[in-house]
Parts: sequence; structure tokens; C-alpha cells
Amino acid sequence: MMVRRKAFGEFLGTGLLVVTVIGSGKMATNISNDVGVQLAINAVATVLSLSILIFIFAGISGSHFNPVVTLSEFLRHKISMTTAGAYLLAQFLGGFLGAVLANLMFALPAISPSHHIRSGGHLWLGEVVATAGLLFLLMVMEIEGKVSAAPLVISGWIGAAYFFTSSTSFANPAVTFARSWSDSFSGIALRSVPAFVLAQLMGGCIGVALASLLKKGAQPHG
Repeated sequence: MMVRRKAFGEFLGTGLLVVTVIGSGKMATNISNDVGVQLAINAVATVLSLSILIFIFAGISGSHFNPVVTLSEFLRHKISMTTAGAYLLAQFLGGFLGAVLANLMFALPAISPSHHIRSGGHLWLGEVVATAGLLFLLMVMEIEGKVSAAPLVISGWIGAAYFFTSSTSFANPAVTFARSWSDSFSGIALRSVPAFVLAQLMGGCIGVALASLLKKGAQPHG
């Protein structure tokens, strides 16, 4: 029952995150033709939603909402294989249904595959940087005993990375996959997803490795 409750938290959290990303992207294109304004609207909505979701679900599931975070926790023996598997399923399913809900809210077909090709080494590098930074910050907060700051720190990083990375900071395989089912401002063509996910996994490994260097000799907290 405990695993189910945690997985349900991941399902809801990831789903609501995707609703925010896709919904705000669609709203942005409805009210402005300026791409900069559209990106700003999308980023602000994501930052606000992500900070709230992390705060609300932290005590339920740990607020992963991201397969890279879940895999990191599993490989570092923080969660069991059963919990990791449940989280991954919940994240992808929640993300997909979040995309469906966002599509329906804006009178799009429930399943509306994106035609937005996002490909190229510069975009993949952006995803490596965005995801490496995310995992690095998560681990450093853990090392320093500052996990309570996660709602501010993580949402702040993602919001900033919307503007300083070439890829606009997807940094999440489940959300990336979900965004492939909405042919909107926030979408990504399904054929572009595998390379993005690979870059995110690479970034996650780099982030963990960098944080591990800081962990050596650090005093334990909590």
C-alpha cells in the first residue's frame, strides 16, 4: 500500500507538471505571436507549478517526477527496485495522461502527435547541461542537508535553464515523451525523443559524478 501511495503521488505530480508545460505553452501562443513572450509565459508557469508540486508531494513520494532522478535514487540504493519500477511506470503514464488533458483543455485532439523536430548536437548538449545541473543540485542539497530548499532551488534551475540552454531544458524523459503527444508550442516530435532521453541520461550521470566529488570528505547531515 505504501508503494502504491508513493507511485500515485508520482503519477499525479508528473501529470500535473505536464499539464502545466503543455497548457501554458498553448495559452502563450494564443495570446502572443512573440516567441520570447511565449517562452517567458511557459517558463514562469512551469517554475510556479514545479515549486508547488515539489513542496506538496515531497512527503509522499519524494517529488521525483523524473525517471533520471528515480534511477539515480535506485542506483544509489535509496529506493528499492520495486519502488523504482512503480515510479517509472507512474511517471510515464501520468505524463502521457497529462498531455491528453492539456490537449483536451485547448480543443485539440486528445492524442495529437507533435511535428516539432528538435534535433542537433547543440540541443542534445543543452539537455546534458540541464539534466547534469538538476542532478548535481539535488545531490548537493542532500550532502549539505538542505533538501527542504528543493522547491525553490529545483524550480529556479529549470526556469533559468529555459533561457540559457539551447533545448529550453526538458531535462526529464517522462515529460519529454509526454510532450511528443501534443502538437503545440511545447511539443517534440516522437522521433526526436530518443536522442533527448539519451542526452538526459548522460547528463544525469555527469551530475551525480560531479556531486560525488564534493561528497568526499563532507560531514554527514541529518
